[in-house]
Amino acid sequence: MTIDKAGAYHAVPAFFFFPVQGREMNLRERISQDLKTAMKSGDKIRLETLRTMRAVLLEKEIEKRGAGPGMTPEDEVATLTTAAKKRKESIDLFTQGGRPELAHQEELELAIIQEYLPRQLTAEEVAGLIRDAVVQTGASGPADFARVMPLVMKQVKGKADGKVVQELVKKALGAA
Repeated sequence: MTIDKAGAYHAVPAFFFFPVQGREMNLRERISQDLKTAMKSGDKIRLETLRTMRAVLLEKEIEKRGAGPGMTPEDEVATLTTAAKKRKESIDLFTQGGRPELAHQEELELAIIQEYLPRQLTAEEVAGLIRDAVVQTGASGPADFARVMPLVMKQVKGKADGKVVQELVKKALGAA
C-alpha cells in the first residue's frame, strides 16, 4: 500500500517489490541483495567493498546514460575488472612500501570483488586459445603479434588479465 498526496491508499503490485521469478538477477541487483546481507551480518569490510562497488557501477551507469543504451552486463564486468585491477596495483605498491596491513585490506577487497567477476581462465586454457588463434591467423613469429593478440583478447575479455595474455602470446610466437 502507498499513500498519495491526497492521503488515499493505493495497492502496489507485488512485482514492484520482488524480482521476477525465473529471471537471473543482474550484477547490481545481486550486489544490492548482498549489501543487505552484509549489513545484517555486521561484516564491515564486505559492506564497505559492496558499497564502493555499487557506487562505481552507478557512476558508470550515469556516465553511459547520454551515450546510447544503458549499462550492459559487459559494461558491468568491465567496470568491476577495472576496480579489481586497481586493487592489485595497490597491493603491489603497499607491499613495496612496507605497509602489509594496507596490502592485506586490499587483498580482502579484491577477493570480494572477484566473487562478482566471471571465473578467470587458467594459463593452460589461455594457452589453448592462443594456439587456436595462431593456427587461425597463420602466425609464424613475433611479427604476427598484432594479428594474434586482438583475437585472443576478444575471447578472454574479463576472464583473464591482459598482461598475462600478452606474455603468453609473446612466448607462443617466440618473442619472449
